Amino acid sequence: MVKVERLLINYKTLEEFKKFREYGIQELSMLEDLESNMIENDSNSPFYGIYYGDRLVARMSLYKADGKTNQYFEEGQDYLELWKLEVLPGYQRNGYGTMLVEFAKSFGLPIRTSPRVKSSDFWSKMGFTPVKYDMARDKGENPLVWHPASEPNQSSESA
Repeated sequence: MVKVERLLINYKTLEEFKKFREYGIQELSMLEDLESNMIENDSNSPFYGIYYGDRLVARMSLYKADGKTNQYFEEGQDYLELWKLEVLPGYQRNGYGTMLVEFAKSFGLPIRTSPRVKSSDFWSKMGFTPVKYDMARDKGENPLVWHPASEPNQSSESA
């Protein structure tokens, strides 16, 4: 059974991350993040992934952001930052990216992400919308946001 799981910060995960880099998707590589957070088997890892057999085929980083620095949602509202969502070539279009995003949504918090080029159809299908003001664009960002109230039957269960 395929499921989303928290990735441990260890040398095995580091080796799995290197396989993503081999496919040339360096702008989304979490290798540097992983190396800078290397604590053997850290259970508070911000990294999540999906294994197909023994192979890591999809990954993302998910950070909880303090509402005090929030410029995208209601004042004081904590939210999630979803970064570096990536599915290996050959495993794309099998629902793995959708599974990762749905997992993030299951926390019941608003989500902010900065999408890759040419991925707007995917994010739109997932219910994300562009930020409606120019503050983020002034910083050279093009963030998308998702609000829990924007979708019916939203689970508030956290993993």
